[in-house]
Amino acid sequence: MSKVSSVTVPYTAYLRVYEPLAAFPQPERGHWERYAKRERLPSYQDELRRSLADLLPTPPVPVPVHESDDAFVIAIDGVVCVCPWRTRLRGWQALDELPGELPPTVLDAAIPPVLRRQSTADYERWLERNPDARPWIRTSTWQVPINWFVLVSDEEREYEQKSDDEDEAAGAGVGVPRLRYRTPMVQARRRVARGLKALKDTIEEGPLIDGLVDVGRWLEEFHPRSYVELDYGGLVHTLPQDFLEEDHSAADVAEGIAALRSGDGDGAGEAYARLVERWRSARDRQFAN
Repeated sequence: MSKVSSVTVPYTAYLRVYEPLAAFPQPERGHWERYAKRERLPSYQDELRRSLADLLPTPPVPVPVHESDDAFVIAIDGVVCVCPWRTRLRGWQALDELPGELPPTVLDAAIPPVLRRQSTADYERWLERNPDARPWIRTSTWQVPINWFVLVSDEEREYEQKSDDEDEAAGAGVGVPRLRYRTPMVQARRRVARGLKALKDTIEEGPLIDGLVDVGRWLEEFHPRSYVELDYGGLVHTLPQDFLEEDHSAADVAEGIAALRSGDGDGAGEAYARLVERWRSARDRQFAN
């Protein structure tokens, strides 16, 4: 799983999979059918607030005691698709990755070792009963991984500027700033396959290929009529408006892969350089706050 941390979550981007109701067995399908009919559904900001609230007690609660029964919901061409939060599963996976993300002293202060050991034991017991469990959501802090852009196209880009009253809009779950891409699962899988072929034919194994292989395997876990959503999430609240307006990273990635496929190494290098420079400026903000 990509970075998910109770400590660094405020500036988080999301990669989500929305599955059609038919993909879920009963009785879970019935729950989501009823859930999708609610008058008000929670936003990603609601999910964020709940995760932050778990850090307030002493000691903190690094992983929810109970699994969330909430989800994100979309309806496309009359078909309802849901993306379960699964915050408990994601919390366990995030906690497992934290030692590589934070210095030991910071980690121990934020989440004492005894809590981490207990959570690890709970996770291992849970996995024995749920060996095929996987999250519907991946997250990344302070950046959008380059391999995520392989899944989408620039034509699927949706950008809405910040509202005049951002706090009120955020509380209502509507009108908040947004930059996202949404694509059918079959398109996302096809782009992954084409991207991997172009990369493997032209460059050596490395993090870019490994990351794309990992994302591709994750996508194979879901119903073929699902939808994939790349959402800048909280990044839109911290990145300047001109960055967001001018950011066409998916187009740069597509240009780079097309250049590799045609043997244009210089063109591929230029597209990659633009991506690296753009997202370096975003990551630099992490250390300025």
